[in-house]
Amino acid sequence: MARPDGSPPLTRLKRRAGVFLRMRRALRWFPPMLSDVLRGCYRPVPWPALGWMLAALAYLLSPLDLVPDMLMAVGLMDDAMVVGWLLTRVDRALDDYRVWREDNG
Repeated sequence: MARPDGSPPLTRLKRRAGVFLRMRRALRWFPPMLSDVLRGCYRPVPWPALGWMLAALAYLLSPLDLVPDMLMAVGLMDDAMVVGWLLTRVDRALDDYRVWREDNG
């Protein structure tokens, strides 16, 4: 059965799984990138990746939310969605670093 947007459920599920993989990949690649930047091994500094990660941490630690955490499930779900979106941006910003790392392994 197709959804209102025309995509079958399996396609939508695969798309969402891809988002989780990108979030995981961002969390896996960010620490080594930060280490390489701080040691001076990797230039240019990927400022967008640093900015997106800082935004994700700030949103998680901030007492201000789009939906208050007092509304338990909904409040926590909004945190997960915003941080997940930011992590997908981190992943995109680390593309050049991954290529560099594979070449300089």
